[in-house]
Amino acid sequence: MYSSSGDSNGYHQDNKQQFGMSQRDRVRRVRAKSRDGFGEEQKVTPCTEFDKAYFNSYAHVGIHEEMIKDHVRTNTYRDAIFHHQSLIEGKVVVDVGCGTGILSIFCAQAGAKRVYAVDASDIAVQANEVVKANNLSDKVIVLHGRVEIECIKDVEINEEVDVIISEWMGYMLLYESMLGSVITARDRWLKHGGLILPSNATLYMAPVTHPDRYRESIEFWRNVYGIDMSAMLPLAKQCAFEEPSVETISGENVLTWPHVVKHVDCYTITIDELESVTTTYKFRSMMRAPFHGFAFWFDVEFGGPAASLINPRVPVLPTVPSNNSPMDGSQRKKRTNPNEALVLSTAPEDPPTHWQQTLIYFYDPIDVEQDQLIEGSATLTQSKENRRFMNINLRYSSGGRSFVKESVMR
Repeated sequence: MYSSSGDSNGYHQDNKQQFGMSQRDRVRRVRAKSRDGFGEEQKVTPCTEFDKAYFNSYAHVGIHEEMIKDHVRTNTYRDAIFHHQSLIEGKVVVDVGCGTGILSIFCAQAGAKRVYAVDASDIAVQANEVVKANNLSDKVIVLHGRVEIECIKDVEINEEVDVIISEWMGYMLLYESMLGSVITARDRWLKHGGLILPSNATLYMAPVTHPDRYRESIEFWRNVYGIDMSAMLPLAKQCAFEEPSVETISGENVLTWPHVVKHVDCYTITIDELESVTTTYKFRSMMRAPFHGFAFWFDVEFGGPAASLINPRVPVLPTVPSNNSPMDGSQRKKRTNPNEALVLSTAPEDPPTHWQQTLIYFYDPIDVEQDQLIEGSATLTQSKENRRFMNINLRYSSGGRSFVKESVMR
């Protein structure tokens, strides 16, 4: 466990007596209850030095300021909480990775009976002060520790919960591997029929053209104040494009409709599924353009529990027009019925978020013609060195030529 709170799981050391229920009635064993396939013994997940460094990074106020100031993100979460107020009011909630506690406070404002705000970072200290300042200490219990099971000092919640909420998404959706913590919380504490927010997520990829980016980073070296610095080009390409780049593009940069890399149903996905994701794809370019690489982005949906429980493990994937037309915000399905699930999108044609898009550039662009086939595979694998890093293997073929691009998102 990464915690500075001594032997306490958090700031409410005696919560076994706090709510009128005996410890015996509310004790939960490490072995999860057998229900809907969640009957396996929980895996022990050691807290590595990489994990400690990760948690330390979230103790800095700047990262929380950036996330809270992302109004698309924060407003969508708040709207989703109040959209599901009937399922939260009077219920027990756990907020996995609570940060400053803002989502926990939204849940308390929506009428939650009790909210466990869990964070392994030292930001939990400030979260507790925020809760006190808002006179919510009777509802929001800040727990400083991990939900993963490592030793007796990790977080214990001695009752089942009705709702799990978490802002777990990283760049390219799966970077940082925080979804595993949500899965662990689900298997340890969530009641059958409980609510998970967000409920679903979908990772997309598409080929892109971005001449301006290539010109600024690479072509610049051909003529620098009248000096030929072309000798810098190989190093410039390596420095600019060796690793994935998080930046904002527009729908005009995207050459085709996107391909679904991975659909995540938060009610049924397992930790093992996160270790490696592989997909094969086929695109046809809708225009003649230099093909500079691939962009990745994601959507998350804040639906209720019913859809996943009716037919688990059969995700409903987004409908994509069959004509493989280019990205156009007007053609994407929008939420017009207030009863439909809220969607938080990081797509190029939607309002920008702090996640932006993740681009994997080629060292040299490929000129493609209209209707030219682009096909291959993408594999995203958790790094064996540090599971929060992501190894990316892209294989792509077009115009009779085949290529491989490997990179690591650190």
